[in-house]
Amino acid sequence: MNFYKSLMAATAVALLGSAAPSFAQSQADQLKVAYQAARNQLGILGYCADKGYTDAGAAEVQKKLIAMIPVPADVSGGDAAEAAGRKGTISAMGMEQNIEAIAKATNGTPATYCKQIGDIVKQMGAKLPQ
Repeated sequence: MNFYKSLMAATAVALLGSAAPSFAQSQADQLKVAYQAARNQLGILGYCADKGYTDAGAAEVQKKLIAMIPVPADVSGGDAAEAAGRKGTISAMGMEQNIEAIAKATNGTPATYCKQIGDIVKQMGAKLPQ
């Protein structure tokens, strides 16, 4: 029985390995994913500011970072990602997780999580050309 399981696993690895290049995303797809993730983070920062966990400065920096990403032809995915973020949902690469759940899983608080995100964005903003 273990032989058959091993054979099936090896076959699956071989098939997936040979098919991997066909799963590769185009540059346009990668930019769309980056744009949506950045918009989601903007929404998260808005959520955090609305809750009083951060100030609006990080969201302003995030807007500058978004401006550096080429805007896809269809921005509806970005609009939806930002709206999810405004509700406290982190949405990236097809997965969604609520800030409350992430904070609990890491033995933290939503306020701590929001502060960390805000601080990182502000640090990135400090490196932008003026």
